[in-house]
Amino acid sequence: MATSREKAPVSSANAESNDAIARLYGESVLEMPNDLYIPPEALEVFLDAFEGPLDFLLYLIRKQNFNILDIPMAQLTLQYLQYVDRIRSQKLELAAEYLLMAALLVEIKSRLLLPKVKTISDEEPEDPRAELVRRLLEYERMKLAAQTLDQIPKLGNDFFLTQAKIAKNTERQWPAVSASELQEAFAEIIRRAKLTTKHTVSKQELSVRAHMSSILRQLRDVRFVEFYELFETSEGVAVVIVHFLALLELAKETLIEITQVEAGAPIYIRLTQYHD
Repeated sequence: MATSREKAPVSSANAESNDAIARLYGESVLEMPNDLYIPPEALEVFLDAFEGPLDFLLYLIRKQNFNILDIPMAQLTLQYLQYVDRIRSQKLELAAEYLLMAALLVEIKSRLLLPKVKTISDEEPEDPRAELVRRLLEYERMKLAAQTLDQIPKLGNDFFLTQAKIAKNTERQWPAVSASELQEAFAEIIRRAKLTTKHTVSKQELSVRAHMSSILRQLRDVRFVEFYELFETSEGVAVVIVHFLALLELAKETLIEITQVEAGAPIYIRLTQYHD
């Protein structure tokens, strides 16, 4: 049994939307207005922008693969003048430098048409295009240099500087004195003590505790004492050794600190309870 499909009714609004060629303020425009006028210059588009006459001449030369050292002046001058006439026809403001360059091109072209006259010294006359070629080559070098500089990332445009705050410990940390440095310093004390050793034999009682007290008294009223200043080498090697043992015992009991400003620098001694 054949059945006919019923078509859904199309609203008048949808029909107008499909037939409209444009919409103006929300209203459909069904026909092109008869009084619509579009000026010819409104549809013209300039794709190339030049920064001056030298830029335009360089563009013409490179686009047509001219040899910049042997420029065909007739063809180049014709194209340049056509560009100048085009600007004038659009009623655009023409810079004076474009007119000056046009006059220069015409002059060079005219000089090339004249027969070459040799000088008295039989030297070839200078090519009228030489000055223009020099200016073009110099301009091209400057333009390439400017493009190279423009490719360098710019602060605030291509990248930004970041700032980070790091919490610093205001208390100064003195570097630790290595055992080898302390050993070298003590060896120097022994060397000095041997230079003043007397050849007398005497019985001498030496107390580490007494020397510890002596060291503490030396450090009581001073900020730092250099390592060598704590030892009296004139009293002999035995006294120096006991004094050094007293120093090590005080450091072991954390009553004194053995420190230096940097590695390899002189060694200093100070009381532990002394604060900067």
